[in-house]
Formats: sequence, structure tokens, C-alpha cells
Amino acid sequence: QALGWCSEEERQPLLGPSLGTGPGPARRSREAAAALPAAGPGPGRVYGRRWLVLLLFSLLAFAQGLVWNTWGPIQNSARQAYGFSSWDIALLVLWGPIGFLPCFAFMWLLDKRGLRVTVLLTSFLMVLGTGLRCIPVSDLILRRRLIHGGQMLNGLAGPTVMNAAPFLSTTWFSADERATATAIASMLSYLGGACAFLVGPLVVPAPNGTSPLLAAESNRAHIKDLIETVLYAEFGVVCLIFSATLAYFPPRPPLPPSVAAASQRLSYPRSFCRLLSNLRFLMIALAYAIPLGVFAGWSGVLDLILTPVHVSQVDAGWIGFWSIVGGCVVGIAMARFADFIRGMLKLILLLLFSGATLSSTWFTLTCLNSITHLPLTTVTLYASCILLGVFLNSSVPIFFELFVETVYPVPEGITCGVVTFLSNMFMGVLLFFLTFYHTELSWFNWCLPGSCLLSLLLILCFRESYDRLYLDVVVSV
Repeated sequence: QALGWCSEEERQPLLGPSLGTGPGPARRSREAAAALPAAGPGPGRVYGRRWLVLLLFSLLAFAQGLVWNTWGPIQNSARQAYGFSSWDIALLVLWGPIGFLPCFAFMWLLDKRGLRVTVLLTSFLMVLGTGLRCIPVSDLILRRRLIHGGQMLNGLAGPTVMNAAPFLSTTWFSADERATATAIASMLSYLGGACAFLVGPLVVPAPNGTSPLLAAESNRAHIKDLIETVLYAEFGVVCLIFSATLAYFPPRPPLPPSVAAASQRLSYPRSFCRLLSNLRFLMIALAYAIPLGVFAGWSGVLDLILTPVHVSQVDAGWIGFWSIVGGCVVGIAMARFADFIRGMLKLILLLLFSGATLSSTWFTLTCLNSITHLPLTTVTLYASCILLGVFLNSSVPIFFELFVETVYPVPEGITCGVVTFLSNMFMGVLLFFLTFYHTELSWFNWCLPGSCLLSLLLILCFRESYDRLYLDVVVSV
């Protein structure tokens, strides 16, 4: 069957085991073309509804990032309203990385059941999670547990919103729109986390520690009411998105938009064997996972890192916000450029990581101004941190596209699931070390330029290939 994408036959390996080690990309693509069914209408049609599907998925990713970062920007208010400890605040944030532990189960579901079932399950988990946080109970201990349970369920939605973007772009978009669609779908989760820095502090005021006891109790109740307003609003937004996806979120278009979208994929076990035995994939996966994991851990303690140079927590939050927003804008722009000029993913990554290496080195040396005598000003700290975030965050969709091109026909969800799992693992290791060396963080600053330089060298030595793109361009012609 030409379009039976979910049939068992189309889950069988399309290419021989020599992918990446034997014949070159051209021969592999000719084999893929010969393996495609000759009967039925040919692929290559796109539908206007693809933008609606992308919008719904992007809104879901945005909401997941917003819910995940609810508590960080208002942690002082949350401490007073609910009696959260420092460990509680840290755990509320850590539920995001912890949610990636069953990452491969969600990728298996995406591979076997398709986009609609996976997205509906993900959005339903978010509805349950945000709903748990809104249950009105007077017992603060029980209320804190419900909030933790809600954050955990929202964390379980992370693997889908972070990894399914390339799968969605391949399924719905043509070859000259895929990178743009991947960038939009993958960047909106970051943007949601950044917007939490605006939403929380704008609605919830900081506690006033100098008020008399009676006034302080009234202030605590007022802060709690405003926090619950934010929780109810997020619950309503998630319910609307779930209703929209339930009403209309087709698993695939009637006709595939490209040859690659209609072609067969490897089975789940063989995909892992192919990934773990592909040296080029492992090289580029480490180039992604190490610096992005280090940067995620570094961003989480940015306020502590900047405290010795007299930067306030509010300023540190604004630095994080603008670095993420800038990364989203530049990432989408770079992806659009990659769609116009194909086969340039490696060059784009080299440029981005050259900038990231220089920016991180600039920041680290600026913090050592007593030795380097570089000017330590608010402008230099803002500029170096924001540029670093822009360069690293904007590389995410470019990496995703390069992963898929490198190991095609391994399913997109499995490929991206492996690399994001590695990235979260590196972030977890760093956070573990921080629990023992939290009093001295200068060493952490040197991890950034070191990891960026290592990634730059790995990308430079990486031999790129575009098997999926070759299949679309040559076979479709």
C-alpha cells in the first residue's frame, strides 16, 4: 500500500545495514527510491491545515514550558504562601528533567501510534497536572504534595513537546519548510519558560518582610490568592488546548508532502542498534548534549553565579529571559535560512558555536576582572550572557534537523529522544556536583567555554550527509 504508513511492512528496514559504513548517500538514496511502492499517487502535496497542526502543537509546547517554570520566578512568594522549602522549590523545577526518564516510552508511542495519540496523551497529562495544582484544600502539606504531583505530570509531557517537532515537520511539511517548522515547534517550549519570568512577577507581588504580623498574614493570603489565580489561568489555557487537539488534530495528511514522509522507517529495536553503532551520530549527539546540558545547569544557577559581581536576582532573570527570546528568534531565522539554502546545517552550527565559544569566554574572563582587567559593567554582563543564550538556544532546531538527516531512516522521535535524554543526563550530573560545590561556582564558568569549544571541534570533524534531503530532491524529480 503506497500510503499505509502505519502498516507492519513499512516498519521494516528500508535500507541495508551498511548505512553510514558502506555505500555513499547517493547509492543509499537510489536503494530507497527503488524500495518505494510504484503504485498509487506520488507524494508531494501540502495542505493549508498543516499550519493549524503546527499552531496547536506549538501552543501545547508553549503551555508546557510556562507551567514548568511557574514557581522559579515567584519562589519567594511561594515560600510565604505555601511554606515551600528550598528543597521544594528545587524539586518543582527538577520535575522537568525527571519527566524525561520515560522518554523512550513516549517515543515508542509516537513511532507506533502516531502524532495524534501521543499529543492527546501529552495534553491530557498536562490537564491532570494543572488540575491537581488547583484543588482547593486547606491542609498546606497536602496542597504542596498536590502541586508536586501536578508538576511531575507536566514534566512527563516534556519528552513529546521537546522531541516530536522533527516528526511533525516531516509528516506535514515539504522539504523546503521542514527546518522552519521544526524550529517553531521546538522553540515555543523555551519561549513558554521565558514568559513565566513575565507572567508570575507581574501578577504575584514579592512578599513584604517588614510588615507587622497582622499585615503580614493579610499579605500572605493576598499573595496566595494571586498565585491561585495564575494556577487557574494556566489550567484554563491547557484545557482549551486539549479541547482543540481533541476536536481537530489529524495524525497525518491525506497525501504525504514528500518522498521521505511516505518512505519506510526502521523498527524500534533496529533503530537503537543503528544509532548506537553510528559513530557520526554519536559524535554529533555529544556535540549537542554536552554544551546544552552544561548551559541548562548554568542557567539554573545564574543568579548565584552573578551574585559575586553584584547582579541582582531580578537582573539575572531578565538576562535569562532575553537570552531565550533572542535564541527563539534567531533559531527560527536560521532555520528559514537553512530551508532556502539546503545542505548548510554544519556551516550554520559552526558559526553558532564559534559565537558561543567567544561569548562564553568573554563572560568568564569578565567575571575574573581582577586578573584580566576587562571592564565589568552591566552592559558587558548582559551582552555576553544574552549572546551566549542566543547562540546556544538557536542551535537546537538546526541540530534536530541534522540528527534526522544523519541517521535516516531511523524514526525522528527516537533520534531526538536519545539526544535530549543525553542532554538531560549531563545537566543532572552537573546539578549533582553543584550540591557539593555550591559555595564556589567559578569552576562552572569555565565549563561553558570548554564544552562549547569541544562541541565546535566535534562539529568541525563531523562528516555531514543529507540522505533524507537527497531522497526528496532526487527521487521526487
